[in-house]
Amino acid sequence: MRTYRTAVLLTCLAGLMSLSGASCPSMRRPIDDFANLPPALPPTPTLDQVIQAVNGNCSQIRTFWAPQASISGAGFPTLQATVAFERPLRLRVRAGTGILGEELDLGSNDELFWFWARRGQPPAVYFCRHAQFASSPARQSLLVDPYWLMEALGVAEIDPTLSHQGPYARQDGRLEIRTLRPGADGSSTKITVLDRVHALVLEQHVFDSRNQLMASAIASQHRRDPLSGLSMPTVIDIRLPPQRTALRVSLGNVQINRPFTNPEQLWAMPVGEGRMPIDLCNPNY
Repeated sequence: MRTYRTAVLLTCLAGLMSLSGASCPSMRRPIDDFANLPPALPPTPTLDQVIQAVNGNCSQIRTFWAPQASISGAGFPTLQATVAFERPLRLRVRAGTGILGEELDLGSNDELFWFWARRGQPPAVYFCRHAQFASSPARQSLLVDPYWLMEALGVAEIDPTLSHQGPYARQDGRLEIRTLRPGADGSSTKITVLDRVHALVLEQHVFDSRNQLMASAIASQHRRDPLSGLSMPTVIDIRLPPQRTALRVSLGNVQINRPFTNPEQLWAMPVGEGRMPIDLCNPNY
């Protein structure tokens, strides 16, 4: 259970080992892919205008595929990775090295999500069905919702049905929106920081009901997909302060809204030697 908790506390990406001592990510300005575009926001936007601008981009990202991604952090070699996403719940991240082979496989399909790490003890596939997760013992053990990873990777929308405050103009020239998110274990607060011209999501911070910072995602090097015209970050720095944990996900050349090859295999939970399935939603586990 300890291996699983560590993995999901890193939002399922850093189950390889506990990471510490990573330097703070640099705060880059959005790159020049957007220099010749008209502003997505007026000089003093309303909340509705911000929501419309953010969701107008993110909601159109139905799928993305990053075949040349990488995962890096303090204490382990850079891992070569592939990252695939399809709305609403499909995600697959596979990472490893050329010498040691596959180190990590995490994913989610329409039925369940899973996590496997080669160095896990035991080396099993831990999984939980979506329908059971909210009321499962696994949910009570997690500081960060594992579904947050999908938002962190660049497809975060602002839910207009939730309670929001802002937008506030920050001293660094960006906009900030505060969102109250109700949950079974108390309300959490999410702070979203945006580029005030193009409405790019630059930072996401999640605070628990005691106002303790639980997770952050800092996005940079945004690029526009040449075919769809939609925008995504290509570098995401993920931090979990309670665990003193940090890692960087570099997506590389992201392909948006392209068809996947072999989707049945892509969204299937892995099976085989060293991948014994363990149901984390089982109350007897």
